[in-house]
Amino acid sequence: MIISSIRRRKWGMLLLFTAAALCLFVLSVSFGAADIVLERVAESLVMPQPTTTDQIIWNIRLPRTVTGVFVGINLALAGAILQAVMHNPLADPHIIGVSSGAGLAGIAVILVLPAYTALIVPSAFCGAMAAAGIVYLLAWKNGIRPVRLILAGVAVSALLGACISELLIFFSDRVHGALLWMVGGLAAKSWTDVQLILPYTIAGLLLSCLGAYYLNILQLGDEAAKGIGLNVEGTRIIFTALAALLAASAVSVAGLLGFVGLIIPHMARLLIGTDYRYIMPASALLGAAVVTGSDTLARLLFAPMELPVGIIMAFWGAPFFLFLLRREV
Repeated sequence: MIISSIRRRKWGMLLLFTAAALCLFVLSVSFGAADIVLERVAESLVMPQPTTTDQIIWNIRLPRTVTGVFVGINLALAGAILQAVMHNPLADPHIIGVSSGAGLAGIAVILVLPAYTALIVPSAFCGAMAAAGIVYLLAWKNGIRPVRLILAGVAVSALLGACISELLIFFSDRVHGALLWMVGGLAAKSWTDVQLILPYTIAGLLLSCLGAYYLNILQLGDEAAKGIGLNVEGTRIIFTALAALLAASAVSVAGLLGFVGLIIPHMARLLIGTDYRYIMPASALLGAAVVTGSDTLARLLFAPMELPVGIIMAFWGAPFFLFLLRREV
């Protein structure tokens, strides 16, 4: 009876997160430089017409909002996976160097090969995987310990950040676009961006939810997991690669958007518990809701001027992280 009640509560929370994500999705499509009433948005989604309002909804608002949803899902899942694999609540794609690797490769394409934007996603993925591989090599000493992974990740992230700064200095005439990409933003996103990130989101979401069982086993500790028969090192490598894939796809589309992978999994744990069978879908839903909500606020706060969504995320993400820090320590 108690177990059934807990499950009902967790499913109820997932439904609540779904409702929040849907509401913020609709609000994101409705509000902007030109506000559109909800009834008109619903009509346009069901039966689009060749009007200016429908063009705004279908060619500007929808692709931007859908891209934000996918970016939020991917970064939140990447953070949840890395925190589970490394047994560290500070782990996220930025701190362990995965995002920096993707960012360096993506910025290199933007600055050096601006005509080949199609290379940003595969380049960012290769950069993320290379950074993850370097971190693993540096952290390897008779096996992998999560603490060594974090320390190696911080060092690699700092080094890659210096390389990014060096590129910006060498190509100072092209810095503006790269700086916007580094802050993280969803401005001027199109259906092409949706098509780029969609397959990574689908694959990452399915694999993350299917792999929740193994993430739960990892939480028992390495010795207990090995006793059950789990290949701990192999599992870590596979899930780190999955997190790198998710982070790289998000970074390649939205830039270096911070705090999503760090904060969202903590929110999910606070609200739904420590079972990764629920944390993964909860993180995905909360990530989608938070990014779309923050992007809507970024458009409205100083309208008609628009802020990058990364700035809004930093303004609320940093205080929330400090709250978690004081709560845990």
